[in-house]
Formats: sequence, structure tokens, C-alpha cells
Amino acid sequence: MSDPSRRRLLSLAGLAPIAVAGLAAPRAAHAADRLTLTPQATEGPYWFDPKLFRSDITEGKTGVPARVVLTVLGQDGAPLKGARVDIWHCDASGVYSGYEGQGDDHRTATKGQTYLRGAQLTDTTGVAAFLTIWPGWYEGRTPHIHIKVFLDARTALTCQLFVPDALSEYLFENVPAYRRGRRRDTLNSNDGIALQGGQAMMASIKETPAGYEVALMVAVDPTADWKDQGFGPGGPGGPPPGGRPPGPPPEGMGGPRREVLTGEARLKAMVPGI
Repeated sequence: MSDPSRRRLLSLAGLAPIAVAGLAAPRAAHAADRLTLTPQATEGPYWFDPKLFRSDITEGKTGVPARVVLTVLGQDGAPLKGARVDIWHCDASGVYSGYEGQGDDHRTATKGQTYLRGAQLTDTTGVAAFLTIWPGWYEGRTPHIHIKVFLDARTALTCQLFVPDALSEYLFENVPAYRRGRRRDTLNSNDGIALQGGQAMMASIKETPAGYEVALMVAVDPTADWKDQGFGPGGPGGPPPGGRPPGPPPEGMGGPRREVLTGEARLKAMVPGI
């Protein structure tokens, strides 16, 4: 793709140079301007706590470099210092560390591995930052990054972060680490969890010489004590399960393969406003 065409694609995806959300120290909001809480979302079937406090979670995984910047605020707009923030996501080929029954053939096993998982404590501005790669995809889900925020060992928030579809499409079709034998079946516009999260879970993207900066501001209820009723241990310290059943994740976590959109229908589903 020529440079002008690429610039047009990035412009359509909303990727013109913009300020990264949440990097400046937030000002405490007035009571009347209380922030809307970031909605909770399922942790999914691939959560476990490897007890790894680190900023670089790549462990040598290849892919497009990404720096994930998360700003954790209370509902009053004040930054939450010392909150534990965990993130985890799949690699460029759609496979998570620590589990069996993955990959396009549902035979890939990564038990004992911990790549693309880690935790950080927020600083005085409420920020926790991670070095990783752009997330890949697996059937039934659009690209995403999982997030947990712990306060005093309580799970105050579990959510997911989503990235612009048009940029993901360009990377998946042009960067060797992401190329697959088929196109992804699920986009932001037909992923149930992405639709539930809405703009509150859509990251801001900034292109830098080193890769992409992926930023999200999350507003947390400091009194919350959230427990997932779905898959996996509910909080820090749980061991990885012995492996989920083979095949794609159950409905809501991935689900059956969808019809792959093509041509104009795919473009309209990916690019806002056209």
C-alpha cells in the first residue's frame, strides 16, 4: 500500500495525531461532574495470576510494538495511586499463554507459559504502563486486551480494551507475524462485549517512532468488590486451570465462527462514518 493510501486509511480510522487520553494528571471533578464508571466485563476463560510485576510483558513475542497506558481514576476524578493493574491478551496468532486447546486447529497448548501477562501499581497520577505487542485475534472475538484493577486485594474492575478495526485490519494483512490462512470473522461492530463496553472501552491511539501508544482512562468505584460468575479464579493468586475444554471459547467468550464480511460490507463495518 502506498504512503498516501496508508495515511488515508489511518485518517479514516481516527488515527491522526491526537493527545493520548489520561496522560496528564487529572483534576479532581466536582461532585456534580462525577465520572461515569467504566462498565464491568467478563474476565473470560483465559485469566490466571502469574504473580509477575513487570512493565515489559512481551517475553520475546513478535508483533507490532505497543505501549499500553492505563489511567485509573475514582468516580470523583481523582487518580488512584497504588492500585494494582493487571493486563493479559493473546499473541499475534490469537493464542494466550497458560492454556490448551487453542489456535485455528484448537490443538495449541501453552501450559506453563506466561507471555503477554503482567501487573503494575499505578503511580501518583493513576497511571500504569506496559510494553507489549498489538493483540491478535481468535474466532468469535475482535482484538482486545483484558484489564483488572485491584484495590486492597479486591477486584474493583474487570474490563476489556478495544482498538480501531481499520488499523488492526491493515496490520493483520501486512505484518508477517499476524498473517493467517483466513480473515478474522469478528469486528468491533459485531463483538458482543465490545458493543456492551461502547466508547468507554475504546482506546485512544497515538503513532510513535517506537510503535503505537494505546491509552484508556478507567473510572473505578473504590468500594466495588466484583466477582466474575463465569470462567476462572475470581481474584489474584489463583493458579492457572488445568486447561479449558478443546475448541473455541463458549458463546460470549468467542463463540461459533461467524460469516466473514467482505468488500463494501466489511469496509462499512470497520470504518466509522461511511
